Amino acid sequence: MQKVEICGVDTSGLPKLTAKENEELMQRLKKGDKDARDRFIVGNMRLVLSLVKRFRVKNLGVDDVFQAGCVGLIKAIDGFDTSIGVKFSTYAVPMIVGEIKRYLRDGNSLRVSRSIRDMAYRVLKARESIEERDEEATIARIAAELKVAEREVVYALDAISDPVSLYEPVYNKSGDTLLLMDQLCDEKNTDEIWTEHVALGEAMEKLGEREKKILFLRYYEGKTQTEISEEVGISQAQVSRLEKNALQNIRLNIS
Repeated sequence: MQKVEICGVDTSGLPKLTAKENEELMQRLKKGDKDARDRFIVGNMRLVLSLVKRFRVKNLGVDDVFQAGCVGLIKAIDGFDTSIGVKFSTYAVPMIVGEIKRYLRDGNSLRVSRSIRDMAYRVLKARESIEERDEEATIARIAAELKVAEREVVYALDAISDPVSLYEPVYNKSGDTLLLMDQLCDEKNTDEIWTEHVALGEAMEKLGEREKKILFLRYYEGKTQTEISEEVGISQAQVSRLEKNALQNIRLNIS
């Protein structure tokens, strides 16, 4: 996820559009301006890139995931209604994330290396041998038989287990189907929280450098206003005023 070039695009050189530029380009592209559409897509690829970093998939190239995100971006552009009164990024994030999830669900396949398959075969043979002796084939006993660490046995067995789809029905009665994904919940990484993070990032970009530094020292490094005043070279009262103004500006830009 740290590579600079993705799909032939130098991500470090992607342009950054201001809110005003975004709005103007959106108005133009909705009227059929192809050049404005192309500039808007490229100018919002940073949004796709920030969301791609959320999906750390080992078996799929980041290029493919990025392309799926760009498809979501284009769909968001085509479906965005300028009259609804929300920022484009707020509307686009769920669509981009949804397109990436759809791609991972439909196109992902698990590949097990030859060495792991060989270890899994040895584990199964050892388990069979232990059970033939009317002994319980525990993980510890199999590991001792093969003279390997217990975690290697667990890893090998997990690797050859058939993956279960999140869309696998676990309950079905009277036409009401309950899927596996319906029973899973991640309160820390919901689409709503990611939308808020994107909006917060946009609001932070509008702050001055000194305000950004004060908020970073205050809320990321946990320093007191007195410690910040000594580091920045201003009074504690000025730190307090700048911090209050920065937080107020963030709230206004997010709301």
